[in-house]
Amino acid sequence: MRPPRVNTRGRLHSGAAAASSRRVSPLPFISHHSTPGPGTTPQGRSPITASALTPILAAPRTLTDIYGPGIAVCARPAQEPTVPWSRHRNTRDVLSARPLAIAADTPVVTRAGGTEPNLLAALRDGGLPVGTDPREFRTEAEFAARVSEALSDGLLMSMEYPQPTALYSDERSVKSAELVGYLNNKASISTFVDPRFQARRQIVTIDELAEAAPAEKSWVLKAATNAAHGASLDVYLHRAGDPVILPAFTDILTEVVVEEYLNIHYNWGVQLYVAADGRARLLAVTDQRIDADGVYSGGRFGLIVPLPADLLTECLAIAQRAADVGYRGMCSLDCAQTDDGRLLMLDLNFRITSGSIPLLALHTIRPDALDRPSESTKLTTSASIATLLTALRPALQRGGLIVTGGHDTRRTDNTINQTTLHLIVFGDDHDDVTTRRTKLEALYNH
Repeated sequence: MRPPRVNTRGRLHSGAAAASSRRVSPLPFISHHSTPGPGTTPQGRSPITASALTPILAAPRTLTDIYGPGIAVCARPAQEPTVPWSRHRNTRDVLSARPLAIAADTPVVTRAGGTEPNLLAALRDGGLPVGTDPREFRTEAEFAARVSEALSDGLLMSMEYPQPTALYSDERSVKSAELVGYLNNKASISTFVDPRFQARRQIVTIDELAEAAPAEKSWVLKAATNAAHGASLDVYLHRAGDPVILPAFTDILTEVVVEEYLNIHYNWGVQLYVAADGRARLLAVTDQRIDADGVYSGGRFGLIVPLPADLLTECLAIAQRAADVGYRGMCSLDCAQTDDGRLLMLDLNFRITSGSIPLLALHTIRPDALDRPSESTKLTTSASIATLLTALRPALQRGGLIVTGGHDTRRTDNTINQTTLHLIVFGDDHDDVTTRRTKLEALYNH
């Protein structure tokens, strides 16, 4: 049996507070076969057809195109009081800065590492609609101050991850913290996905876990939590016969999701968005690169294996179901075809993701590249971002390479020197694109 390609984007942080771990169901029940209009109760058969899935001509290129005026974006996971400040610190910081490259006029509350001058210059030189109103912070106290300032300016906040209501109330939010958490909860997928597209999974208490997940079988463990912390967190994959070493989140949470172990043939990321009008629309379908450990490592854009029409229709219906209970913003739905031909939804990621930003960037500066081979990647190094960009300058000047974001801890109160840089590699030949991407990763990831 070859190793499965299990998408672990959206993994749960091992320190998520137990109080947020219980699955919640105060939201309206969602019919799996309904796609109502904005503000209505889901009822009846979905009217969506394949023609509705064609990307609209005026595809969005910036956050402003999606949210409209008067909105500020906070794309940073909350810092739980029970977790040491340094745990997953860099991931949180990077996520906060990621939307800057395509923010345009939308204010972004961002860690100052994302506003490093050389980085912003590289983004602008590449033609990206860099945010004109970064609300940067270096410390936790400054983070709260930037949020307060945005609210005092009359802006509504669009949180990509649940923030505590003590920071700002739901009345000042585009979508509530409860809704954002619920949509991203691994236990909530059954209320938004048609049963025929659901992998076999069960929600069990920690006391029931040993019986539901025996060592002699293969299974995947996910957390039933509303923390929705994205790339900072854990999914545990167990192969039959290996020792069971449970992740730390099982010591904290009261419930977990045990999901079947899948051998995946195709792994897609369906990128959608819900604009202010409450209508879910398709942005594009991407192919997800998964490493040998089953972890998401980047996306492929253009010339990918098409998503089956009925699965694509279901993806748009899922996004519309979320829209009808109040969601606004971008989302990425992870789905797959298994080796035995099953079509399944793996994860619902209702937030700005590492797949959505490259697509908006390509829409802005190289729309022709959307129909050509391209791949996203991330470089991580201890060198400064200025040093890394200087080393990359010849490659950037040759073309076929775009910087889409980054972060340098030297501009924050983080004592660990670490630079993260996000890029898109594109060209006319798939093998050449892959070769150039892997060469960049080999040279600069350390």
